[in-house]
Amino acid sequence: MTTAPSPLWQPDAQRLQHSQLSAFREQAEALTGQTLDDYRALHQWSVRDPEAFWNLVWDFCELQGHKGERVLEPSPVFRHNRWFPDARINMAENLLARDDTHPALISVDEAGRRDEISYNDLRVAAGQVAAQLRAAGIQPGDRVAGFMPNRIETVIAALGCAWIGAIWSSCSPDFGVQGVLDRFGQIEPKVLFACDGYHYNGKWIELDQRIHDLHDHLKPELLVVIPGRGDTTRVRQALNWRDWLDAAGPLPEFEPLAFNHPLYILYSSGTTGAPKCIVHGTGGALIQHAKEHRLHGDLGADDVLFYFTTCGWMMWNWLVSGLQTGATLVLYDGNPAYPDAARLFDLIDAEKITHFGTSAKFVQAVEKAGVVPKDSHDLSSLRTLMSTGSPLLHESYDFLYQQVKADLLVSSISGGTDILSCFALGNPVVPVYRGELQCLGLGLDVAVFNDDGEAVVGEKGELVCRAPFPACPVAFWNDPDEERFHDAYFDRFENVWAHGDYAEIVAHQGHDGLIIHGRSDAVLNPGGVRIGTAEIYRQVETLEEIREAIVIGQQFQGDVRVVLFVVPADGVELTDELQKKIRATIRAGASPRHVPAVILTVPEIPRTVSGKIVELAVRDVVHGREVRNSNALANPEALAHFADRPELAE
Repeated sequence: MTTAPSPLWQPDAQRLQHSQLSAFREQAEALTGQTLDDYRALHQWSVRDPEAFWNLVWDFCELQGHKGERVLEPSPVFRHNRWFPDARINMAENLLARDDTHPALISVDEAGRRDEISYNDLRVAAGQVAAQLRAAGIQPGDRVAGFMPNRIETVIAALGCAWIGAIWSSCSPDFGVQGVLDRFGQIEPKVLFACDGYHYNGKWIELDQRIHDLHDHLKPELLVVIPGRGDTTRVRQALNWRDWLDAAGPLPEFEPLAFNHPLYILYSSGTTGAPKCIVHGTGGALIQHAKEHRLHGDLGADDVLFYFTTCGWMMWNWLVSGLQTGATLVLYDGNPAYPDAARLFDLIDAEKITHFGTSAKFVQAVEKAGVVPKDSHDLSSLRTLMSTGSPLLHESYDFLYQQVKADLLVSSISGGTDILSCFALGNPVVPVYRGELQCLGLGLDVAVFNDDGEAVVGEKGELVCRAPFPACPVAFWNDPDEERFHDAYFDRFENVWAHGDYAEIVAHQGHDGLIIHGRSDAVLNPGGVRIGTAEIYRQVETLEEIREAIVIGQQFQGDVRVVLFVVPADGVELTDELQKKIRATIRAGASPRHVPAVILTVPEIPRTVSGKIVELAVRDVVHGREVRNSNALANPEALAHFADRPELAE
């Protein structure tokens, strides 16, 4: 008989009684006359009666705008269902609903500069951007691009766009010129906002030349530059941000927009071709983020939300939506481990952060650096720690509860750029189990399908969503026949969203957890047995001798063999003894099938600009295939370490 796992954390009476999720459940019970006595019952109701659920989310989260009578205009085609078809809504109006002197944004950079802006001042500044854009002839649906670090001015510019119905799209300033053009070049922005420099790893990075090159190629009608240091910029043909804002006329009214009116354009990683331009709608992003922040995150007006992100990652857009709750957002620009791995924990104490978000990789890096935050920091304000970007290792849960804070809601969350949100999230009213995402998102009919398209529990398979949801993208840019859109999500299972994660649902009393075993397209298949890459990383990255690793499946002698590349820790060599230790660790912690046939060293691992390792690109290099868009990588030169390795010859 299998012993049920013990939770690492359980909600106390305060959370159970006073969380926003509990209040929402009570309203749902009053609305339906049903007893929804646990999270599973609430989730089942939310997918069984989606119109009632999303209607209640709108009211509970106090969304501003005209809702209309209809919640859903159904269609037999998944992606053609229309939510709130009569609604008129504006994202900026909702994110700026709080209008007082409470801090809205606090911006801190690596060099120690700190800026703060209140909700009422943020509203004025965003309105000035809106007024100036409108005066320049920018219309609803026009594209506005930001080549910006994560700072207050970036949020102001994005809100000003949303105010008048323009479409915002951003890239982080660590992108090279070609990487930016691969993205912005497809959408042809009429306005480009840029910052002429930023701090990283103790250095000031000048962006003047990159901005000149982008301006020459994109030819926007308007270039506005935010000086990174001081009050002036040397970028020719540019308007100075402060002077431009000061010249604004009266603030316009918020533009009432259709629920599906395009709000953002985000981009796929682009490592297997030109990045896909994913268009997200105003209402879908707003209502989904409000649900995630308020119900799953229990974020309120007195809280302080931080997520380490750049403007090239969807978590930036997700973070900005936290303004809808009236909370204070903390923005950070720079290396999160500079001057040392405790930097962001210093930030938690300094800004009294209640909700702290980061990547699974950062948690591993902190642990390997020997930092013990519970001994070196106060952390009394911290209630929730969120992690995404890759699966949070089982051992990282142990580290967080043993070395960071025992009374901490660890919310490993998973979704993606494709939906600008999450399929699996945290939850203030259910336990945390080691290695698991706490729950499936409300209103999302998430399941795991086996190869026959059957829903399974306790088995690995494809993560899917079986029913339409408001945060489904509006479209791909320049995809008039929707062929690329269909191929991206609906090619595997007819009229069912296949997300591309290899996952497993775990049933508990009162709720279902989720384990992510890796990306489906990176799954290994030695001897016909499917293996998730996360299962191997989990074992390897517990070894202090290994800094990081990447694993692929290599076609070899009519089968697939597992090849593991490792970056040893400083001063460590990959000896036969260490190889035996790696294999023994994987064999004991996973299975004999997971044990790599070949283990090789590399000095670094290629990553996207958002920090994700690129298994598919490495697999292509190993097999002698061209990597079609190395511009999507932060360090494309790292691919050379995987080419022409004699150890991999047949």
